[in-house]
Amino acid sequence: MAGGVDLVVIGADGGPDRAFGGAALAPDGARLLADVLPGMFFDTGAAGCRLTTVPPDADANAMLTAVRDAAQHPGRWLLVCLVGQLVADLRGRRLALVTAGSTADNAYRRGLAWDWVVSAMVHGDQEEALLLVDAVVDRDTWAALERGEDGAGELLSYSRVPLWGRIGRYAPGSRYTPGRRGRDAVRPGGEGSFSRALTTVLRQGVPGAPAAVAPLDLQPAVAALTDGGEPVGSSGAPGARLLVPPYAGRLLMRNRAAVRGALAGLSLSEELLAVLWRESAPTEPPSA
Repeated sequence: MAGGVDLVVIGADGGPDRAFGGAALAPDGARLLADVLPGMFFDTGAAGCRLTTVPPDADANAMLTAVRDAAQHPGRWLLVCLVGQLVADLRGRRLALVTAGSTADNAYRRGLAWDWVVSAMVHGDQEEALLLVDAVVDRDTWAALERGEDGAGELLSYSRVPLWGRIGRYAPGSRYTPGRRGRDAVRPGGEGSFSRALTTVLRQGVPGAPAAVAPLDLQPAVAALTDGGEPVGSSGAPGARLLVPPYAGRLLMRNRAAVRGALAGLSLSEELLAVLWRESAPTEPPSA
């Protein structure tokens, strides 16, 4: 499948610890992405996509192995999706995806290190890479992100691979104030999350846009469905951070609305629709 897409989808369930309840719906978000993304790649379709899904209760080694294996396949694109809750190290400079069975004392050590994922993608055999992130963080990790170059925020601001997604704040409720989380309680995979918004936009398409669209073209529609207008926290920072690729790249997605609008009322097979998508697309892909 040289020239195709390698897609790795990781939705990590943090387990029963109340502190990691933000990851409770992560498996749902991962399933959405795994179901929808493969058929939406314009140049390859589902047939040209090698999909790897990681069980929600997998450990960090199994997750990293999946990313590294995919990165070793020669191809055009490598997409990795991380869905769940992120936690910072004690110094607030590194991030990890919380894995099943973690506790507050060992979550970072047991987690899937952000640096490991990015390193595997950077050294992969694909021409381009994109890291999709649908995650939440607790108060301390959010503070580390806010510190910018002095904290974990540097990993986002100066990422070695393009990022696309949303990182929100998550404050777990307690037995005394159950559910007291406000609008910053949007959980990955749930309503207002990036994974749900992206899959909704891909299924419905973007009216008025061409048949082949890049992530940057989809971003306004995706952002409109994410709960990004969250209340200001005690530090004065927004309650969510949207991650947008810095350039268009060559990855193109199918815009269902383009053909649907032109051929409203006609009954067409998926095979014919795929041909029409290609015929109505620009002949030259955008430059990276």
